[in-house]
Amino acid sequence: MPLINSIVAWLNTKRLHQIELFKKYPFEVQEEALLKILQAASDTEWGKKYDYKSINTIDLFQERVPLLSYEKIMPFVNRLRKGEKDIFWPGEIKWFAKTSGTASDRSKFIPVSKEALEECHFRGVKDALAIYTSNFPETKIFTGKALTLGGSHRINNYSNQSYYGDLSAILIENIPFWANFLRTPHNKIALLDEWEEKLEKITEATIVENVTNLAGVPSWNLVMIKYILKRTGKKNLLEIWPNLELFIHGGVNFTPYRKQFEKLIPSEKMNYMETYNASEGFFGIQDDLSCDDMLLMLDYGVFYEFIPMEEFNNKNPKILTVADVEKNKNYAIIISTNGGLWRYVIGDTVIFTSLYPHKFKISGRTTHFINAFGEEVIIDNALKALEITCNKTGAQISEFTAAPIYMDIEKKGKHEWLIEFETDPENLEYFISVLDNALISLNSDYEAKRYKNITLDKPIIRKMEPGVFYNWFNNKKKLGGQNKIPRLSNERKYVEELLVINEQIKQGKQP
Repeated sequence: MPLINSIVAWLNTKRLHQIELFKKYPFEVQEEALLKILQAASDTEWGKKYDYKSINTIDLFQERVPLLSYEKIMPFVNRLRKGEKDIFWPGEIKWFAKTSGTASDRSKFIPVSKEALEECHFRGVKDALAIYTSNFPETKIFTGKALTLGGSHRINNYSNQSYYGDLSAILIENIPFWANFLRTPHNKIALLDEWEEKLEKITEATIVENVTNLAGVPSWNLVMIKYILKRTGKKNLLEIWPNLELFIHGGVNFTPYRKQFEKLIPSEKMNYMETYNASEGFFGIQDDLSCDDMLLMLDYGVFYEFIPMEEFNNKNPKILTVADVEKNKNYAIIISTNGGLWRYVIGDTVIFTSLYPHKFKISGRTTHFINAFGEEVIIDNALKALEITCNKTGAQISEFTAAPIYMDIEKKGKHEWLIEFETDPENLEYFISVLDNALISLNSDYEAKRYKNITLDKPIIRKMEPGVFYNWFNNKKKLGGQNKIPRLSNERKYVEELLVINEQIKQGKQP
């Protein structure tokens, strides 16, 4: 074992013991986490409103504090962005993670406190490395640098004292000084707004480095890798970085991208590690790379609650803690955090694959969506965009569904829409352009991915023959009632089934 690995292992001994502790005693650790953040926020506006000082049990917390969506907290977030203090969390909040929008706004601005940065996000990064080095004691990642592909940030439009941007950019901006010796490129390049300029400068700065690990969203990293290979004329990434051994990824499902990464990084020693690091907090780490689930991190200043999805739309749903959840059931996540989010419905859903330790998989969202490339197009975006498009083109739609076409080595990703028109648009290409522009105007993440066609290409629309959707319902024995096809999906199952039926109808065959 290299000397540096021995030092890292010694430094991580205490932390690995703490992780083992919350694996065995998840409820007790979570109860302690809740009471700690309640005490910290007791003198805030929110803490006084719900008398946090008198809350000493989980049951009392659940009884007193309501569930919250972003729409409900948005007015308070706007006050924070203007410089007000002590609303959700003590002190001033300087950083806001900009993420995809809600039904009422293009973007959400999630407050990121100093405590959330240090005790949640940065601890998650350190734990990922601690777990990896524990599993691979002979690793050589510390002999080189991490290439971290981040976003950008800028001063927001409310106050010169507060800033917003991608979470990755906020982390890079606030990273401890010593960590800069372990990563590349430097901040000025990592935080560039202009994507093409950023790719060029990243390439120039990193091809001369000994890059041993990558971190970021798979779709963006794939674009970067292809750019670097094209610029250097190399066939695969190992010709540039022969010691590359780890990609820490998150944000979107990695499965559609794995084969492309394996082709571009042809090494049996290459490892892929998933993390669940959202704007709202760092929640999970893949602690066993032979399995595709993640360990729920329970001592980051985040208190978790879970709603069974069959009860999600109920007026008074059953709400569970880690002590009550079951394996193989779909749950919506509720979080209370050291960033000042209280009983916040984050919108993600999970399925537990293990209890004691609590391990899970991300199963989707509480609403239909497409998030194949980090674009997070929700059903509200789709319906509003189609309404705008139909109004402008005179078309009428009877049924539709949409799914991604995943990028491959030669082609970019895109969305594929299957639409059965009641009234056809006069010009389908114009219809596509209007729909695309409407989505760009409604969703800032989609806009970012569509920028200059870098990550996401223009959508395509397949005009379906009359009766395609009816026959799909008939084949599924789902005619009538409340049955409906998912409007948006990350998988292509429904699209492929409908395309088969469409071809059968075109050929005059009975589906």
